[in-house]
Amino acid sequence: FFFFTSTTMFTAALRRTAAPAARAIAGASTRQTALRSMATGPASGGEISDELLERLGSLSTQALVDGLWVMGWPSAQIDDSRPLAPGMKCVGRAVTLNFVPARPDIAADKPPAGNSPEYEAFELCGPNEVLVMSSVGKHESVGGDIKFLRLKQRNIGGLVTDGSVRDTDEIIDYGFPCFSYTTTARQGPAAMQPWECNGVVSVSGTVVRPGDAIVGDQDGVVVVPAKVAEMVYSIAHGREEIEEIVKEELTKNPGPPGKFYPFMSGKVKVDSPLGQLLASKGITPENSNQFEGSANW
Repeated sequence: FFFFTSTTMFTAALRRTAAPAARAIAGASTRQTALRSMATGPASGGEISDELLERLGSLSTQALVDGLWVMGWPSAQIDDSRPLAPGMKCVGRAVTLNFVPARPDIAADKPPAGNSPEYEAFELCGPNEVLVMSSVGKHESVGGDIKFLRLKQRNIGGLVTDGSVRDTDEIIDYGFPCFSYTTTARQGPAAMQPWECNGVVSVSGTVVRPGDAIVGDQDGVVVVPAKVAEMVYSIAHGREEIEEIVKEELTKNPGPPGKFYPFMSGKVKVDSPLGQLLASKGITPENSNQFEGSANW
């Protein structure tokens, strides 16, 4: 009985001593978790040189989409961005800006005035950058003439958004390429607030990382991930060469184009009519990655 009572009293005392220590350890762990930044990957996926950027800009958006497609990458086109005026074309490295739905505490906590994330993004832009603005809705305004005057002053390479813009005539007169879902008279701040500069964003469901290549033409806008930009150029450039040869042949010898199809990059058969046509122009598996067995991706 004495042994049982002593043991019980000792155990209870131990619990009384250990409980505050356990709470202290738990509290310290909670504080450390709160202070530690949350796990996240790098925003940028790589770097693209000015020289590679220029080469990418020389290609059509269709060829770039095809290049990514044969590599097995997800859709790269931003479906809800259309040129604001005919003839607009843009190419540049992405500077991203993410909008979030308006809420009183968001408006209060966002850095004010000139320190706002949108103006931070503006100052990162120049001739070789395209500002990519992720809107909360197709018809919400991401900005107008007064804000975008600064983009003209920065001689920006272009603006792309899945939202809308206002003051259309003035923006066209500014001269920089602008791609948006549509135009609007709405005010943006009532619906959304700029929240983050140069994070990973989703634009019409297409992922854009800071530094990705953005290429836009009359068919739309394409995102070329920085990590694979050189390979995408190689595939897309080879495909455009083939298309030019096929069009030249059909112009000289009119007829149905079906004899040269399909010509998916990396799948052209050497003994096919297309393979024979390419060989006559000096394009073979030895110097092109467009043929069956020559794909290098």
